[in-house]
Amino acid sequence: MNWLALEKQVIEIVYKTGAFIREAAAKFNRSDIEFKQGFNNLVSYVDKEAELRLVNELSKLIPGSGFLAEEGTHSKSTSGLTWIIDPLDGTTNFMHGAPPYAISIGLAEGDVLKLGVVYEITRDECFHASEGNPARCNNRIIHVSPVQALNESLLATGFPYYHSDKKEAYLHIIKVFLEKTHGIRRLGSASVDLAYVACGRFEGFFEYNLNPWDVAGGALIVQQAGGIVSDFQGGKNFLHGGELVAAGGIHREMVDVIKPIWFSGL
Repeated sequence: MNWLALEKQVIEIVYKTGAFIREAAAKFNRSDIEFKQGFNNLVSYVDKEAELRLVNELSKLIPGSGFLAEEGTHSKSTSGLTWIIDPLDGTTNFMHGAPPYAISIGLAEGDVLKLGVVYEITRDECFHASEGNPARCNNRIIHVSPVQALNESLLATGFPYYHSDKKEAYLHIIKVFLEKTHGIRRLGSASVDLAYVACGRFEGFFEYNLNPWDVAGGALIVQQAGGIVSDFQGGKNFLHGGELVAAGGIHREMVDVIKPIWFSGL
């Protein structure tokens, strides 16, 4: 597979779909909001139409590829490769007219990511990477932050829609990080958080209750930018495991904070 050539083709598709989302944002009406589950898990015709457009175009690139997408497109692969798609990551931001929001696309062979594209629409920034190639933003090579100490770091996180029995442990982790870092930001788009780790704007990102489409695009970009992506134990089960830590030189320190609290029984 020529991953770089495929990467360029995916970027073209993403730009086209991003143009549709940008046009829709200019005329979006809150009466178009739907509720998937609960009052704060939102969806609109924009998410659904963007997914249809992406699936239609991506299916032409690799015959027999499977799909796992947020708005319901699920199909098994006969080629061994599966597209993992969030057509509009940051839907709540989009509906309120607030940045950021993005298209996130990952391509996986089993649990191994091969390609990732995250297009942050409001800033017109396309972050992209593929196996064997460096991570880039708008074709410029990017790297994770060189910072090696937690106390010199700015972190990002997210708050899950559904509060599990791990809520207290998670809040305690946040408290510790607030005391040990330059602060924590919550952008409302996991794919953008990952992209910002990849280009060094954040030193690290952590979150739980994540879905594969939240992280598949951005995780590979972080890895190809020189960073580390893991689950909360420091292992590799981040794509389907629901929890993720992504960072450069502070990854070990982050895991050392998260792991004992997360598994403490709080």
